Amino acid sequence: MTSIPSDFDLTGKVAWVTGAGKGLGRAMATALATAGATIAVTSRTVADLESLAKELAADDHEVLTLPGSVADAATVDGAADRVVEAYGRLDVLVNCAGISPTFTRTEQVTDDEWSDVLDVNLDGAFYCCRAAGRLMLPTGGGSIVNITSVHGTAGFPRIAAYAASKGALEALTRVLAVEWADRGVRVNALAPGYFDTDLSSGLVASRWGERILGEIPQGRIGTPAELGGAVVYLASDASRYVTGTTLRVDGGWIAH
Repeated sequence: MTSIPSDFDLTGKVAWVTGAGKGLGRAMATALATAGATIAVTSRTVADLESLAKELAADDHEVLTLPGSVADAATVDGAADRVVEAYGRLDVLVNCAGISPTFTRTEQVTDDEWSDVLDVNLDGAFYCCRAAGRLMLPTGGGSIVNITSVHGTAGFPRIAAYAASKGALEALTRVLAVEWADRGVRVNALAPGYFDTDLSSGLVASRWGERILGEIPQGRIGTPAELGGAVVYLASDASRYVTGTTLRVDGGWIAH
């Protein structure tokens, strides 16, 4: 018989969170640390990582900072090597690094704008999954959580590159879940809806705001901390029989 509280305990686990400098990534890194995990964090902004590390260290959490862009495969592989050098293992990867939509009409999107989003949101996530798989598969398993979006499922105007990247990441999630299940690596997607971040706050304040809030059955946007329970669940043994799925945390937006 298992213990429900202990199933969520990440003590002794090593978790690597990309895009951890601010917003949802920062909140999820904090949640994993609070659940007991040792944390490695990646962001392109060194100051954000240092701020997060200081914040977590104040609560006696151990943090390894790994500045860099996930769009560069060599940087990703180097970061994975540093995690192993520091802790000897990797148990959890949370792929949260991403570029937000530019809200450009699709016929006006430039090649560079398209590539900039796909390079980080899809290629970068793939590089991280590949690096994590190389570490987890020989050691008997782990959990990968790819942060996608409700816009990987539902259509929304002027976000072609962003929506394509998130939909493709959900497809990659399913492929890896099937391919790696027999070697103990679970791969799931976590799809946030509208949260109180720089992106969503701007949207809610825009001409789209009334429409967005009207389509959320709970009538509000979420707070970043409200993703904490979901990511801990997918990272932990509480979801040991869950792989290849997408968990939406959206206040009911997709259902509506």
